[in-house]
Amino acid sequence: MNWKVKAEIHDILRYARAMCLACVLVAINAYAEGQPRSETVKFADLNLNTPAGVEALYERIHRAALRVCDKRGQLAATIACTKRAESRAIGKVNAPLLTAFYQKKTEAKPPAVTASL
Repeated sequence: MNWKVKAEIHDILRYARAMCLACVLVAINAYAEGQPRSETVKFADLNLNTPAGVEALYERIHRAALRVCDKRGQLAATIACTKRAESRAIGKVNAPLLTAFYQKKTEAKPPAVTASL
């Protein structure tokens, strides 16, 4: 009888471990879907007062936006997300030559950067 009780307890523990693992996997996927993804783009090595520096930064921002916004199999959603991410990043950098380059390249305006107290 003792052996039978131990076997049942082991079965219950295996089931409980499997359920915990399933819950963790679901929670991780839900968290990944619910949270906006981000990536830091460094540009301290670039001179944003030159066309070459501005173009290099735009390319870094564009590649980062593509990585962050990759929605496999959903081309329209990926494109829309990429445009929004680029626009926000250009607005945050707030460099006149970069803004002008972005506007010329995409015929779009980045959002204005405003300070709040």
